[in-house]
Amino acid sequence: MRLILKENVSNLGNIGEVVTVKPGFGRNFLIPYGKAVRATEENIKAVEKLRAELEKKEAEKLASAQQRAEKLQQLTITIAAKASEEGKLFGSIGAREIVEAVEKAHLELHKNEVKLPNGPLRQTGEHEVDLFLHTSVTITVKVIVEVEA
Repeated sequence: MRLILKENVSNLGNIGEVVTVKPGFGRNFLIPYGKAVRATEENIKAVEKLRAELEKKEAEKLASAQQRAEKLQQLTITIAAKASEEGKLFGSIGAREIVEAVEKAHLELHKNEVKLPNGPLRQTGEHEVDLFLHTSVTITVKVIVEVEA
């Protein structure tokens, strides 16, 4: 399936590029979320006209993500949880808990921006968590899990 991208998509392409993807990916993700349109003659001409506007919006998103990254980079997230004497948590710390801790510091973060490659945190101590704020803005923040008193 040939599509024209309306925004930058990581590992796929940039605004205005014509890409070929599997039909399910295009039909179920790219088109419904407004990230792409079908590559017809009319759509190619329409996207060329809107390209400058789309690039401007993308630049604004990038600038916003970079500002958020600067603020989040300085933040050390501390979360208290019940744990055993060996430091193993009774439960786990997931993306939702990390987002709540960041929001308590009056900063903005969305659950889908938190990536936990090894799954939820299940031990006390310091952990490094990746935050994907934009396709080209990725930061690592320190999350400290403490025993709840």
